[in-house]
Amino acid sequence: MEKILPWFILKSVPGIGNLLFKRLLDRFKSPQSVLEASHKDLLQVDGISQRLAVAIRQHKITEGVEKDLDRVMQKGYQIVTLSDADYPPLLLQIFDPPPFLYVYGNLPRSIKNIAVVGSRNATNYGISTTKRLCNELASYEITVVSGMARGVDTAAHIGAITGEGKTIAVLGSGLAKIYPPENTKLFYKIAEEGAVISEFPVMAEPEAHNFPIRNRIISGICLGTVIVEATRKSGSLITARLATDQGREVFAVPGSIHSIKSTGTHGLIKEGAKLVENVQDIIEEISHVIKNNVPNENIKKHNLLDKLPQLSDEEWQVVKALGIYPVHIDDIGRNLGIEPGRLSSILLRLELKKIVQQSPGNLFSIVERIS
Repeated sequence: MEKILPWFILKSVPGIGNLLFKRLLDRFKSPQSVLEASHKDLLQVDGISQRLAVAIRQHKITEGVEKDLDRVMQKGYQIVTLSDADYPPLLLQIFDPPPFLYVYGNLPRSIKNIAVVGSRNATNYGISTTKRLCNELASYEITVVSGMARGVDTAAHIGAITGEGKTIAVLGSGLAKIYPPENTKLFYKIAEEGAVISEFPVMAEPEAHNFPIRNRIISGICLGTVIVEATRKSGSLITARLATDQGREVFAVPGSIHSIKSTGTHGLIKEGAKLVENVQDIIEEISHVIKNNVPNENIKKHNLLDKLPQLSDEEWQVVKALGIYPVHIDDIGRNLGIEPGRLSSILLRLELKKIVQQSPGNLFSIVERIS
């Protein structure tokens, strides 16, 4: 950890943000050299004032830094710095890359990364579409990157994992402050084949202002960002804007014109984001960096049709009448000509078989698209 210590010391100097850290590193090549530089040489770096030069020369390791390093050691986390070969290559290209990342797991070195983000309060459509899309991305050996938030982010990680692919979660908190807490098992599952990363100290709380900051990392380590569901004021649109600023591709999955959850994604499409109906819409845009444009046949596909139990004719009739958008039970009965009591019984059996799901208001939809 001795070689890591100067990175922590320099980062802890008040007034040294990511941009100034990078300028100092470009000039002096290592944090240790920065800490040993003369007052005069420090002043030659753009943005270094007299006060900052003095602060750098006088700054020592703080108790907070010592505790943070101790926790890294105790938890078995890694520290990956800007100078390390394992640092995400695409992240090096952004305006203000973090000087180092806290890493739990194995950080994939490939640039074949796609971010998939969206609403925390996603619809059944958003969840099922995300899982399917990320499962298919995994078949092309593309790493799925997201923020491990509720809703679409969680579905993105799960989709990649069930597709036996790699996934990276970028947290808006320290690695020891798993957020949301219900994703604790997912946190460890992600780290088995991929990685959970953060630029925040180990014990940093998931404060609101951290999430827009971490979004630049989500988009920054990827070739492109896919927005699945987002309202006009969604935080996911911040990630889309950052991706554009970083010169990366932006994709958007369309939704119902009646769904407020898709107003943001539709706005992105109007502004030039590529509409995504299937994984090939993404592959086409990044094919110049993907050598093999054929999915890996060794990766298992998880199709609902392969898992369906034996269904009666009536059950099949109802399944075929449903889609991924919820439909009111009265509309289902009217379309099929099935009396309400009988239809309720059929829907209950399909729910128990985990084929149909009910939403508040007597609305029903299939678990995934059946085609």
